[in-house]
Amino acid sequence: MRILAIRGENLASLAAPFELRFDAPPIESSRIFAIVGSTGAGKSTILDALCLALFHRTPRLGAMAGGTDVSDGAGERIKSYDPRALLHRGATSAFAECEFEGQDHGRYRARWSVRRAKSGRLQPAKPELFHLESGVAIGRTKGEVSAEIGERLGLDFEQFRRSVLLAQGDFAAF
Repeated sequence: MRILAIRGENLASLAAPFELRFDAPPIESSRIFAIVGSTGAGKSTILDALCLALFHRTPRLGAMAGGTDVSDGAGERIKSYDPRALLHRGATSAFAECEFEGQDHGRYRARWSVRRAKSGRLQPAKPELFHLESGVAIGRTKGEVSAEIGERLGLDFEQFRRSVLLAQGDFAAF
């Protein structure tokens, strides 16, 4: 598995569209790099976008058990662990994308998106997976898309966060 790009828009502190290419200079030829910036600049949001696109959840929002009700910014209450809580305040839609090379050496684009209905209510998040060479969508339901992504990555969410991603606050586990 190799991450090729991360993209997103209207996620947490990053309202403008963003893109990080790992398959283009200067990162492509780097053996190591750092994501740096001041507090609130969006460093964690980039990692959230990666996890949302691939797994439709993120370590920042914690475990699925429990959770308190929080405002979604438009008067609706959602659980604190709901990834839709990362929708930038005032935005009507958001997305996270990850292009990656799978274990089978195929190139894929995983996408997570959410939008508000005209009534202002948050709609269910929509996960998608595309085979880039053919343009074919893979899987129709959240479960099917998740299974297909996991098969191509060779990792589930917990394996990924332990071996690829060291999220903020997990340094003690390292």
